[in-house]
Order: sequence, then C-alpha cells, then structure tokens
Amino acid sequence: MTPHTVRIWDLPTRLFHWALAACVIGLVITAKVGGNAMEWHFRLGYAVLALLVFRVVWGLIGGRWSRFSAFLYSPARLVRYLRGNAHPEDNAGHSPLGALSVFALLAVLGAQVGTGLLSDDEIAFAGPLTRFVSNTVVGQATGYHKEIGQYLVLGLVALHVLAVLFYVLVRKHTLVRPMLGGDKALPVPAAPSRDDALSRALALVVLAGSAGLAWWISSLAMAAGF
Repeated sequence: MTPHTVRIWDLPTRLFHWALAACVIGLVITAKVGGNAMEWHFRLGYAVLALLVFRVVWGLIGGRWSRFSAFLYSPARLVRYLRGNAHPEDNAGHSPLGALSVFALLAVLGAQVGTGLLSDDEIAFAGPLTRFVSNTVVGQATGYHKEIGQYLVLGLVALHVLAVLFYVLVRKHTLVRPMLGGDKALPVPAAPSRDDALSRALALVVLAGSAGLAWWISSLAMAAGF
C-alpha cells in the first residue's frame, strides 16, 4: 500500500511544541538551582504563559490537525481505540490517548503558571498578581506551585515521553519526524493542515498578542515595586 504524505503539523504548532519543551526544561532547572536563577525562572514562566495563550487561540483557528476539534474525542471512540478498533484518522494527528495527554499537560501547565503568578517565596521573589489577592490565597497558590503542581508537571512530562517511546519503539509509529518536518506518511488520505504564508503570518499576530499579554502581566510586578 502506497503511503499518503500529508501535512499534519503546521509550522506554528511545531515551533510551539519545541519551544514549550525547552521552556519547561528551563523552568525545572532554574527552580532547582534557585538563587539568582529565579530571575530566569520568572522569565521562562512568562514565556510559557505566552505560549499557552497562543496554543489556546491556535487550537481554535490553527491548522486542521492543530485545532482542538480535531482531537476532542468522545469516550466511545477512546474505548474503541483502546480495544484496537481505531478509526482511520485516529493516528493522523493526536490519537484519542494522545489527546488526553495533551489536554492534561495544557491544564496542568496552565495551573502551574497561574499559581506561579500568585506565589511569594517571602524572600526576594513574588508573582505579579499577589497584590490582588489575600495572603491566604497567596499561601495556597505558593504551596500548590512548589509541591503538588511541580510533581504533576514532572509526572505528566515523564508519562508523555514514555508514551512517545512506546509508540515509536513498540508500535513503530513515526511521531518525532512529523513534529520536526510537519509531514506524515498515512495509510489512507487525510485532509492536510493549512500551513502557508498567510496562516504563518496569522500565527505571528496571535503570538505577538499572547506575548503582549504576558508582558503586561509581568509589568504589574514592576508597577508594584517588586
């Protein structure tokens, strides 16, 4: 059977994926190092905020397989996939199981960034939104950010990597190459993702707006004299 080469991941989605991975690694390292590295921890946190906002918007207007509607599967379809009765398009973009991982990661990272904006180490660093909430909320956010949230992020990232290794090494699925080049060889034809100059220009506009929002939130700390 001749495989069909289809553009699955548009360039904005691919850049988002690898930029987010790099930022998360940097956040883990700077959190463990502490001290002056916390300056970079905050900067990377704002970068992740911008990336998450971008991904939410791009999940609504991006390429065919980057849209949430393309991998928002019903429980019945997930069960069929787990039983080995996959739909022909289940492995084109995110599989039903992979979709759960994506949504979980976005939710956990969103919670981690959100609580980071409300955290205070009571030494030298405080999130830009701490002045808008009570000390009780700040304490709860700080506790979650440093304990539960941190381990949830590490656990989901580890699970994500292990799942990729399982699909690549055991099921022989090609996952990494499409996320680098964008194209994927499929056994059946599938609608490609739009990935032209106009869509990439639109992604730049969305990213600029997301970065602007993250910068504005970061400026609240400077306005408060932190």
